[in-house]
Amino acid sequence: MRYKSIVFDFGNVIGKFDGRYILHQFCANDQDYEILSSVIFTNWHELDKGTIDYDENAQRAVSLVPDRLKAATQDFFRKWPKYVQPLEDTLCFIDALYEQDIPMYLLSNAPTYFAEQAARYDVLKKFRGIVFSAPLKMAKPDPAIYRYLFETFSLNPRECFFIDDLEENIEIGRSLGMDGLVFTGDIDKVKAAVGMP
Repeated sequence: MRYKSIVFDFGNVIGKFDGRYILHQFCANDQDYEILSSVIFTNWHELDKGTIDYDENAQRAVSLVPDRLKAATQDFFRKWPKYVQPLEDTLCFIDALYEQDIPMYLLSNAPTYFAEQAARYDVLKKFRGIVFSAPLKMAKPDPAIYRYLFETFSLNPRECFFIDDLEENIEIGRSLGMDGLVFTGDIDKVKAAVGMP
């Protein structure tokens, strides 16, 4: 291993966050999807940053959709995390790192509700530190949340490797001294990058 610690994003690295797939679990047709999508995803970045209240945003969304979609909208805001499907190759990689006693950390943008629900993911029990954005009211690619990770867990960024699905998030990590790779689903590429057989 070339690095002492591995830092993971959650969405599209550990679990598949496909907004279209998830929202389709709550609506009957494409027309309803378009209506719900235009309301539900409008403020998602602010939810990730924690700059708006999750429950207040949900209530606002419910007030903006037709009556026939109000129940579906309420359901979405309470049940969407269960449709974030685990990525099996990543889970196997995490197991291998855990068996080798390689410290793992999470640095992920997510609304407060997902951060609260994350305890249900057994995989995260193998991590030595977890940082979700909304509870801190800052989100990637803000350098402040990276520094929070490093300072809170006494990490030297030059000894860390970051796996995230967005180039801009990797680039900020690099600017702070943390190497990384944009994850496209190819776990063998990750293994090669970190020097793992």
